[in-house]
Amino acid sequence: MAKLLQRLGRASATHAPLTIVLWVVALVGAVLFGTVGGGEYSTALTIPGTRAQDLADRLEEELPDAARGTGTMTFVSADGAALTEAQQEEISEALRAGGAVDGVFSMLDPFQTQEMMSAQAADVRAGAEQLEAGAADLEAGREQARQGQEQLDAARAELEAGRAQLEEALAEVPDVPAEQLPPQIAAQLEALDTQMSELEAAEAELNTQQEALDAGLAEIAAGEAELEASRAQIDYGERLLVMLGDYAVVSADGSVAIATVTFENDSMSVTGETKENLQEAISSSLSTVDVYFSQAIDTDVSNVVGPAEVIGLFVAAIVLFAMLRTVITAALPILTALVGVGITVMLSMGIAGFVDMHQISPILGIMLGLAVGIDYTLFVVNRHRQQLMEGYSVDDSIGLAVGTSGNAVVFAGLTVMTALIALNVVGIPFLGVLGNVAALAVFVAILLTITLTPAILHLLGLRALPKAWRARLDAGEVVTQQGRRARPVPAPVRLPWLTVIASIALLAVLAIPFFSMRLGLPDGSNEPPGSDSYESHMITSESFGPGFNGPHIVAADLPEVDDAERDQLILQVGEQLFAGEEIVSVLPAGVSESGDLAVFQVIGTTGPSDVETEDLVGSIRGLSPLEIDGYSIPIEVTGQTAMQIDVSENLGDALPMYLALIIAISFILLVIVFRSILVPLAATAGFLFSVLAAMGAVVAIYQWGWLGPLFGVTNPGPILSFLPTIMVGILFGLAMDYQLFLTTGMREAWVHGRPARGAVVDGLYAARSVVVAAALIMFSVFAGFIFSELSMVRPIGFGLAIGVVLDAFLVRMALIPALLALLGEKAWWMPRWLDRILPHVDVEGSSLERPARSEAGSDEAPRRRGRLARSEVGVH
Repeated sequence: MAKLLQRLGRASATHAPLTIVLWVVALVGAVLFGTVGGGEYSTALTIPGTRAQDLADRLEEELPDAARGTGTMTFVSADGAALTEAQQEEISEALRAGGAVDGVFSMLDPFQTQEMMSAQAADVRAGAEQLEAGAADLEAGREQARQGQEQLDAARAELEAGRAQLEEALAEVPDVPAEQLPPQIAAQLEALDTQMSELEAAEAELNTQQEALDAGLAEIAAGEAELEASRAQIDYGERLLVMLGDYAVVSADGSVAIATVTFENDSMSVTGETKENLQEAISSSLSTVDVYFSQAIDTDVSNVVGPAEVIGLFVAAIVLFAMLRTVITAALPILTALVGVGITVMLSMGIAGFVDMHQISPILGIMLGLAVGIDYTLFVVNRHRQQLMEGYSVDDSIGLAVGTSGNAVVFAGLTVMTALIALNVVGIPFLGVLGNVAALAVFVAILLTITLTPAILHLLGLRALPKAWRARLDAGEVVTQQGRRARPVPAPVRLPWLTVIASIALLAVLAIPFFSMRLGLPDGSNEPPGSDSYESHMITSESFGPGFNGPHIVAADLPEVDDAERDQLILQVGEQLFAGEEIVSVLPAGVSESGDLAVFQVIGTTGPSDVETEDLVGSIRGLSPLEIDGYSIPIEVTGQTAMQIDVSENLGDALPMYLALIIAISFILLVIVFRSILVPLAATAGFLFSVLAAMGAVVAIYQWGWLGPLFGVTNPGPILSFLPTIMVGILFGLAMDYQLFLTTGMREAWVHGRPARGAVVDGLYAARSVVVAAALIMFSVFAGFIFSELSMVRPIGFGLAIGVVLDAFLVRMALIPALLALLGEKAWWMPRWLDRILPHVDVEGSSLERPARSEAGSDEAPRRRGRLARSEVGVH
């Protein structure tokens, strides 16, 4: 490999124009690919197979309207007073303009919604009042009918009594023809017949009144039946109103209104163009009203590089200039890194058209591309400059630098790539894509380092050296290795026990917060104060409650019943959900066409990133199945909050496995490279200490809120769910970089006969300047993202920055040298049988044949190879 790289480096140098043209073509091609074939980055983190994602997929199939992406817009009066009728109309007009944006499915006008809700509530209340009045009327009518019946019954009793008397009197009349009766008796008989006729007429009247009374009672019974049906409807409406709780879209004082936008696609598929056009349409229609867009609409990755990132790059440039002493040489690593970043970002944009890719992917590519791109080029440039001072010609030195330091860069870079690609092993697709994009950035940086860097160095010639160094070359100054003055023993070697104890103690203290780490995703409250997402979140929390920022979608599987029974089951499911102490509102949100799936919007008392919200989701899931009227009804939860909880849980579960995998890879690689058991053990343990300490520092600042104002943390919350896993992968690769560049020199000195303690000193002096510079550069690049405009990026930048500092300065240049000094010769022990079976890896290209260098006093060699050094001059 070293010889191949040496030939590649020299070929790139001798064909510098062609090499540069090829990279320009590659950059242009990447730009075209990303521009023409590019897709949209996703803002949602999902893991197939989780409970929330499975339900979301089912809703998209069975109830598409419930699976559409949504966002909210918070409207407030510019003076903070209640919104006037004119301002309400202005908002409604703005919403109509927003509804016309391509990609927007519907807009929910808060004033129409609130008016409709108020009207429905008023209708229910009026219906209840009418129901009570109707019930009272019916009761009065039934009482009147009862009294009428009593009167009829009394009259009928009197009539029957009279009939009985008449029949008794008639019975006393002799049974002879009427003309034979005495006149007096005949007159009595006639009177009796008249009375009987009157009784029959009275009975007929009573029968007529009874029929009227019976008809009235039938009407009352019908009214009561209708009343019961109305009572059921009113009761249903009243129970729905109870379930709604305090739900509102216009605040109680009328100063805040929230409108909901529903997009045509799901949240992952809503394009940035649609969001931008929506914001423009709404904002341009308002003049007296302020609007704040929620995080789902406001998220924008177009400005991935802001002022803070530029400052970080500027600091890196200062470090490069301080080390390399020439502007043009200091600019070279930054130039190659920027080319690599441009290619990586455009390639990732193009790939996003075919693969679901989270918006953080290109940003991670920028971070790593800048950091490793600058560092890797620096390693080769530094080696090349040393060799020029030792007497090598420009092209010979370039080839040798690529074959030695370039070989180490390739090995270190492949180590980083291995760790990043290993993210695919954890079985979380979006995390695998993140790792692949980051690995692509490292791969491009490696290619640039071993091809474009040699080409530019060839064009620079001896201008890669400062003027003072070139003057020393011209003067033929000689400073041999043996002529150097004695170097002081570094503190880690001079005071190993103190260094080990102090380093481990500091790392242990920093790691303490790690054990209380809670994973999640940032919500609007974690955005910078003054941003739309932050203001929308805070205003919504104050006016409507924190839970309004993160509603949950609950779905219930219903049995096969008729429509009336289904409505009752849906109501009872909602009531059981509303009975939870942490739930303030339950809204039925729809039923599938088949009628077997009902959806509810559930609003809790806490915000999306609160720990209580995790408990709420768990408690809702714990209710399943609900037992209602003999039916067992399963329920499940989805929505962005539930998805984030599931993602965080899965990532937390995957972290130990990934960490174990990385530790195993680290140990095996280091055993192969250093032919030792104890050195890899110490190096791997040091990596574990540094990564735990770095994550502990992240928890202390972003979860506990320590030093929050300094880092712009106004509202501490859970740690970005995939940050620990990403930190493990990236910091592992970078730690191996520093370990290789420091420890290979120690081993080389030991192999050549130096005592173990002296070898540690030699290795430190040989590589510490370039490692310090590389670490400072990486720290500067990563630290530039600590104050990024994207809340999701800030903890990543801090975690990687603090991780680099801890690993490079505290572990690699303090703890490890101290441990090696204590171990002495035992540090390099290895079983012979293991040494025989392990492959040999020539990381520093020690097997390469060095081109002949000019000797001091020789005039011919300089003429053959150009202006050469005549002796070795220290560049440390």
